[in-house]
Amino acid sequence: MIFQQLFESGMSFEVFAPNGQDANIEKLLEVYNGIELDEELISKIQSIDKPIYLLAFAELWCPDCIINLPAIKKLNDINPNITFSILPREGNENYMDNYKISGKHKIPTFVVLNDRFEEIGVFIETPKIVKEIVNKGNQVEIIVAKRKYRKGEYIKDTIKEITNIIMKRN
Repeated sequence: MIFQQLFESGMSFEVFAPNGQDANIEKLLEVYNGIELDEELISKIQSIDKPIYLLAFAELWCPDCIINLPAIKKLNDINPNITFSILPREGNENYMDNYKISGKHKIPTFVVLNDRFEEIGVFIETPKIVKEIVNKGNQVEIIVAKRKYRKGEYIKDTIKEITNIIMKRN
């Protein structure tokens, strides 16, 4: 199956996260509602004038998905040229094989596709800034960064990263 077929078989944000009392859905919406972007980044996102497709492999039980899925929803809200489709990891692992980290399928995995459904980049699990802090190994910094990350304080970094992938190839 190619990226376009996978994209077309996925689900929307609204289907993935229906309104309900589930704590994970509440957190997902809380993160989304807390997103604040500066005008420069908004203008950059609005300047994308070709269709971009984001194929997201995600699960609602995953804390990293709850934190990062709102980022792609916000990108779509700012610029409808950026659309996305969500597939569960479970049952789609073979399509994620090229994105394994240490032999494991990580979620969320966002495959960024151009207007011909060709891969132009990928975002996996957490923004680079969080990965860099973790890789430094300072336990106090890691704990502080992870607390901030779980509150959604690095969502802007996820949005910037995905926007930069798009801008490099758009």
